[in-house]
Amino acid sequence: MSPRVTDEPCFILHSYPWSESSLILETWSRHHGRVALVAKGAKKPTSQFRPVLLPLQPLRLNWGGDAEVRTLKAAHWPGGHVMPTGEALLSGYYLNELLMRLLVRDDAHEALFDHYTSAVRHLAEGVVAQPAVLRTFELLLLRELGWLPGLATLGHSPNAVSPTTPYVLMPEGGLREALDGEAQALPGSVWAGIQRALDGDAPFSDTLLACLPGLNGLRPQLRTLLHYHSGVRVFKTRQMVLDVQALTVPAVPPAADHPQLRTE
Repeated sequence: MSPRVTDEPCFILHSYPWSESSLILETWSRHHGRVALVAKGAKKPTSQFRPVLLPLQPLRLNWGGDAEVRTLKAAHWPGGHVMPTGEALLSGYYLNELLMRLLVRDDAHEALFDHYTSAVRHLAEGVVAQPAVLRTFELLLLRELGWLPGLATLGHSPNAVSPTTPYVLMPEGGLREALDGEAQALPGSVWAGIQRALDGDAPFSDTLLACLPGLNGLRPQLRTLLHYHSGVRVFKTRQMVLDVQALTVPAVPPAADHPQLRTE
């Protein structure tokens, strides 16, 4: 890798303090993959970096050095969407956690970078339902890393799935016929439609549409694959969402104070 990189399309996945005035940035670049950068003086009120180095918005970065942690030289926002807010912000942090856990340093995935750009833009605009955006990116991420089994055939065989038969996706074995009571199972027509979308000329937009009939079933099955390959049981951002939801659910009064809950 060249020690000098200029005007590189990037996103900031995570940042943490380094010394009293600087930050370490975990960035994802289009042509160089995940790169760690030190932004010297970025915490100072007068720093030119301070208003720019925000997550979930497109940036152009310059850096130099050939050490494991390079030095940020310049940063600017080229325009486009701004950061998502509210629930969309948490969804964006979830995408960032996936990339931090599953991508190795200095390994470029240009197509996946473009898919991430589309996903973050959809989250910021808030027009498309967030679950559809998340499932689409999960599918494309798993496919890019070689962890998504074929979705148009049964297991690892050449036998095509039946359109009306329900199937469940397994991390290593691919699709298998669902057992009684497996509510997350999806019909073969949905799985095959997603496979065609992934193979098409516009995989993000096509997969976004193909996911819609199976959103409820896709979520637990894709989460199983992601947990399996990441080695974690619960993603931190997922736990954060659960904690927030627990804080916003009103407490149920004791049965004695609630006529409908009293036992006779």
